[in-house]
Amino acid sequence: MSLRTFILGLSASFGVAWLAIIVVPFFKMRDLAPIQLSEAMDGTTGVFFPKRSGRVADGAKVYAENGCYLCHTQVVRPTYAGNDMYRPDWAGLATDADRGDTRRETNAYDFFGEKFAQIGVMRLGPDLSNLGRRVETIHAPGGDPAGWLYRHLYQPRGNPQLWKSTCPPLPFLFVKREIKSSPSADAVRVDAAGEHEWVPGSDAKALVSYLLSLKKDQKAPASLNFAPKKASGAP
Repeated sequence: MSLRTFILGLSASFGVAWLAIIVVPFFKMRDLAPIQLSEAMDGTTGVFFPKRSGRVADGAKVYAENGCYLCHTQVVRPTYAGNDMYRPDWAGLATDADRGDTRRETNAYDFFGEKFAQIGVMRLGPDLSNLGRRVETIHAPGGDPAGWLYRHLYQPRGNPQLWKSTCPPLPFLFVKREIKSSPSADAVRVDAAGEHEWVPGSDAKALVSYLLSLKKDQKAPASLNFAPKKASGAP
């Protein structure tokens, strides 16, 4: 294979990826019309509106300012761009206690109401489309999801579950203060002398609220024509 052929092939590959991930979603999101739910196809009627809770706007700003989008995507890829449906936690939950299999592909409506769609640049870390759901059900089931995320942001490799994490620590999001009586419930660190503690600052609280709001697994209308779901573990 000649160098020219190799370069042309590489350019074509990047071109296809650019079209699939950037151009197609852009035109789909330019003018999102309401999607009506069908009783026959969806089992209910009304207008499809993805629900988000938490300090989304403030937290999304902190997320962007700290470059989280450089290593994390928020896109469960459509089949034509590469299958993500085999990942039971990224695309939703394969076995949700109340709703069954909630896995689905991302659609443009998942970013409705956000100033910027945080689709990400690359996946050096896992996709975060359903991070809020994962933290609540997998990492901290029945526990303290916000506390789990605070500890992860302060020192990712300090978490036994993620000791190989490549996520950079963000200690500057936390405030050092003197302990008056006993450490705060949300303190992520207390010094050996027990005199000072490190607690989440306003940016840390906004970011964690935003991360916990990432639950893009609400059932989507059948009219959006998602690819059929595949069994857990199937490529």
